[in-house]
Amino acid sequence: MHEPTRADFDHLPEDILRSPLFNADLAPVPQAKRNWTTYNFAALWISMAHCIPTYMLAGGLIAVGMSWSQALLTIGLGNLIVLVPILLNAHPGTKYGIPFPVLARSAFGTNGAQIPAMLRALVACGWFGIQTFIGGEAVKTFIEAIWPAFAHLGGGASVLPGLSVPSAITFFVFWALNILIIYRGMNAVRVFENWAAPLVLVMAAALLWWTVDRAGGFGPLMDSPSKLTEPGAFWKVFVPSLTGMIGFWATLSLNIPDFTRYGRGQKEQIVGQILGLPTTMIAFSAMGVMVTSASAAILPGVDTAKLWDPVFILSQLTSADTGLIESGTTRAIVAVVALFGVAVATVSVNIAANVVSPANDFANLAPRRISFKTGGLITGILGIVMHPWLLLANAESYIFNWLIGYSALLGPIAGIMIADYWLLRRRTLNVNDLYRPLGEYRGVNVVSVVALVVGILPNLPGFLASVHLVEGVSPFFTDLYVYAWFTGTLLAGSIYLVGTKLTGAKAAA
Repeated sequence: MHEPTRADFDHLPEDILRSPLFNADLAPVPQAKRNWTTYNFAALWISMAHCIPTYMLAGGLIAVGMSWSQALLTIGLGNLIVLVPILLNAHPGTKYGIPFPVLARSAFGTNGAQIPAMLRALVACGWFGIQTFIGGEAVKTFIEAIWPAFAHLGGGASVLPGLSVPSAITFFVFWALNILIIYRGMNAVRVFENWAAPLVLVMAAALLWWTVDRAGGFGPLMDSPSKLTEPGAFWKVFVPSLTGMIGFWATLSLNIPDFTRYGRGQKEQIVGQILGLPTTMIAFSAMGVMVTSASAAILPGVDTAKLWDPVFILSQLTSADTGLIESGTTRAIVAVVALFGVAVATVSVNIAANVVSPANDFANLAPRRISFKTGGLITGILGIVMHPWLLLANAESYIFNWLIGYSALLGPIAGIMIADYWLLRRRTLNVNDLYRPLGEYRGVNVVSVVALVVGILPNLPGFLASVHLVEGVSPFFTDLYVYAWFTGTLLAGSIYLVGTKLTGAKAAA
């Protein structure tokens, strides 16, 4: 990515340069500036997928009864499915050099595009907060290993509901680090992602080698059978888990044009993403299974739920109490390197997956007033307001309420965008009019808004029941909710196509 200059837009008509829908961050990237290669796209996905939530995915599925092989199968299948909308929505980014909020103007209208952009942005704010909290907890864990009294600062008081004083200190320190990188600019993000990807992979492989070598094998978890032995029990867990795995990257299935707009060509982005996403998600989740299993043999008597947290395992390696590493100097070196690796992994995914999109989305609200950097700051502030530590309370809350819940919002948007670009407009867009308030895509496309609402509504009762806001919801809706992404995507896309053909309108009114 590059920092845009005035010379980049000399080829655009003067009315677009003066348009309230235009700014440098939302402008189409000139062909000469599209320099991302296959490696860049693969590195992007490797750096985003190599994060602690990915590592812990299999743990969440095993916690609800799956065997390790069933968990990896679910993760792999979910990522292959979500790769389809990712590649379909990536195409216009590379072809026209436009970001997600500008592409959304085609289906929703120049004003209506604010709706999907804000829904996507709010989800990203939640994820930004989650990743920042995870990074802060990693810092806190290592500080406590060196300075145990740090854990007792504040005497149990809470700064925010559910957030202790030590957690608040490290959370806000890590938050500030993320914001600092955002303000360094997008080129800094590209450079950071390129070297972060291989570094994180090497460090994860080193942890795997050490734990397996120390345990003398892969440990007891690899031999544990599935607990879902009753007829139909596996299917009841598999379907919502699969939807949750799709929901994990349903965010990027919308805003992937934010990255592919910089691609040299379709081949580079397609091959890079195929190589980077499903393979990394399966491999890193498998690493999590193997490290956890081996750690169970190294650390007998420890709660298995804690062993799914790589930060906890690393803290045990660097603790003098466990005696796993005898030399104090070696423990200190391992602690510093481990903390650096966790920080790099968390920051890399946070910036790429949870800042680029909402920053552009908030800029789309008022392109002349909100820059990319300002949008990133808004993202960070909302990430605090959403209290992300509460979303990670347990595996059920994380998968059923968070992952499936927001997939019910984002799935319909993906269905509408794919139907608009591939089936309705046949991959042909009037790019200049995407920036004109009175152009072909002006106003709000009522058909797409209706399709979005219809796509969301059937899953709303099940979501409200899942978060315990209402009781007595019909089993039909609670059963339907676990298919939220599938039903929302197909229903909204179909309604959009039928509604457009019935009204005879491709553009907003």
